[in-house]
Amino acid sequence: MLLVRHLDDLPFDRLERGSAVTIGSYDGIHLGHRHLLSRIQAIAEERDMATVVMSFEPTPKEFFHSANPVARLMRFREKFEALEALGIDVFYCPRFSPAMRSIPAGDFIRRILVHGLNARGVVIGDDFRFARRREGGLEELEIAGRALDFDVEQVPSIAVGGERVSSTAIREALEAGDLGRATALLGRPYRMSGRIVRGEQVGRKLGYPTANVDLRRRQSAVMGIFAVRVHGVGDTPIDGVASVGSRPTFNGTKPLLEVHLFDFDEDIYGRYIHVDFVAHLRDQKKYAKVDELVAQMHLDADNARSILAANAA
Repeated sequence: MLLVRHLDDLPFDRLERGSAVTIGSYDGIHLGHRHLLSRIQAIAEERDMATVVMSFEPTPKEFFHSANPVARLMRFREKFEALEALGIDVFYCPRFSPAMRSIPAGDFIRRILVHGLNARGVVIGDDFRFARRREGGLEELEIAGRALDFDVEQVPSIAVGGERVSSTAIREALEAGDLGRATALLGRPYRMSGRIVRGEQVGRKLGYPTANVDLRRRQSAVMGIFAVRVHGVGDTPIDGVASVGSRPTFNGTKPLLEVHLFDFDEDIYGRYIHVDFVAHLRDQKKYAKVDELVAQMHLDADNARSILAANAA
């Protein structure tokens, strides 16, 4: 998959025959997103065109709420990896800037969709709005499509258990510690990925050495203690227990992802891993004594082992 950040760098050779395009934040790549992506892939295959996902970095929500941004389900690298694994041809991700914010809908369609991406098919969700003051939507795209020779398809939302699948609903489920609901809406366990970095060795001193992962997020969608499965360390996933938080017992301030891998003792610093969150065990808590924390860690590890054994991959 080719990543393009600037309009002038779009690959003419890949887009010469046209493209099937979808636009959105695509945070989480949940079941609804996958349905949209399957539609552009079907259209592209039928008409021998390229598939294009257009998104923005930062996201519009982050741009408009920079002081207190919404927690991302995926950081940029994770989104790229997920789209690449699904077989998308081009990921066009320009910077969301004041100029992008103020572009009229007509200019967005002509300059970006038609001249830049050579769009011949545009697939959108049922809540999609774009351009200045969100003035663009299905009607504007259909009118332009008839004039500029591209088709428009609006895909209805997906529902699971009577609930509309959305990134917002997944964030709410994760914040509530409802991993079962989040997994159902995503179509897979919630995942965080990152590189293992050296920490302060606090876990090792307590008898629970951890792999520390830099979150690279301003806000985390999950907080607390979890039963997890870790990919990227061995040939098969390894069970473990993880903490996402600021180590309140030790007066920490920066949120960290710390994973204790069961029955594992190897040097894995620098390894890029994927942590799948299977179940929420409890919220983080500040303990008056370290011994109390260690006793709770023993209980957390036992609970995680039991849960993961009952949910064997």
